[in-house]
Amino acid sequence: MSHAPQIKIPATYMRGGTSKGVFFNLTDLPKAAQVAGEVRDNILLRVIGSPDPYGKQTDGMGGATSSTSKTVILSKSEQPDHDVDYLFGQVAIDKAFVDWSGNCGNLTAAVGSFAISNGLVDPARVPENGIATIRIWQANIKKTIIAQVPMTNGKVQETGDFELDGVTFPAAEVEVQFLNPSAEGEPMFPTGNLVDELEVPGVGNFKATMIAAGIPTIFINAEDIGYTGSELQEAINGDDKALTMFETIRAYGAVKMGLIDHVDEALNRQHTPKVAFVSGPKSYTTSSNKDVSADAIDLHVRALSMGKLHHAMMGTAAVAIGAAAAVPGTLVNLAAGGGKRNAVVFGHPSGTLRVGAEANQTDNGWTVSKAIMSRSARVLMEGSVRIPGDSF
Repeated sequence: MSHAPQIKIPATYMRGGTSKGVFFNLTDLPKAAQVAGEVRDNILLRVIGSPDPYGKQTDGMGGATSSTSKTVILSKSEQPDHDVDYLFGQVAIDKAFVDWSGNCGNLTAAVGSFAISNGLVDPARVPENGIATIRIWQANIKKTIIAQVPMTNGKVQETGDFELDGVTFPAAEVEVQFLNPSAEGEPMFPTGNLVDELEVPGVGNFKATMIAAGIPTIFINAEDIGYTGSELQEAINGDDKALTMFETIRAYGAVKMGLIDHVDEALNRQHTPKVAFVSGPKSYTTSSNKDVSADAIDLHVRALSMGKLHHAMMGTAAVAIGAAAAVPGTLVNLAAGGGKRNAVVFGHPSGTLRVGAEANQTDNGWTVSKAIMSRSARVLMEGSVRIPGDSF
């Protein structure tokens, strides 16, 4: 019996923020995968090592968590006044499914670096030394993101002393600005309310702030579901009953937000929306045994991604946190103490993160013009990935 040999595809393995993924230049993909469709999805699934009933992704590049089962496709931008088009695919671990419904804010920090190093940016826009302002078109959500990438002697500066909780080693700081992060022409609060009553059959009724900024997110109060808000991963990820509860809340919230028509459709939309729970500031110990004082934060936020509590915070969810915190009366804003705010520092399982946002109220409701945070990124490995030639 004959078997197809492996093929090589040029790729770069990168960390961006608290995530990592496999990055591709669009033109390096096999011709049939340079357009969206089954061939592209099958290639990315095989690269990452999904679907894996063992949940380990041993036979692929994935790390068996939502933060490490990610792919990115980049190309020279087709949009005016942009440098690079950024397409993100969240690869399911145990299912043959690639979710293209949202962005990865963490990996955004690596997009500018890859784009510069792989010749996707006009050299005239990249200084020999200083900061390169890279204009990113986020193709999943059709939004503009600005990444400030440090340069030294004509090369991307990846090393530095910027520390990001959730990442072990320091690196160079990359400021990321998410411009107009809510959906174009759609309300930032899809239900029209800052706080809704969310009825979840078999679970209960909860106050919820549902926002579409950065990534669609459902915020609920920690105390309403029996938590303090300062939990670490093991308190939730080892509790099947809790995970089922959060997934049920997510499904019914997705319906109320108008993202799906029926709760059953949530199975095929795992990446969005996110579910997060909030509480006021309190002292706690992080997953790395670092003590954080209540005085050092404005609030606690814990968020689930792909069915598990995230070890830190998704970048796009951080945008949603910043946007919601900037609007007086949301659950996020109230947990932070209420009032008008243009930035908050929140606690998450790995530490703290500061995110800023500029919110304005108009006749058409609330809008956020910009959300800003700092991340870091670096190349972990570059060369080629190999997959069997009959994988697609």
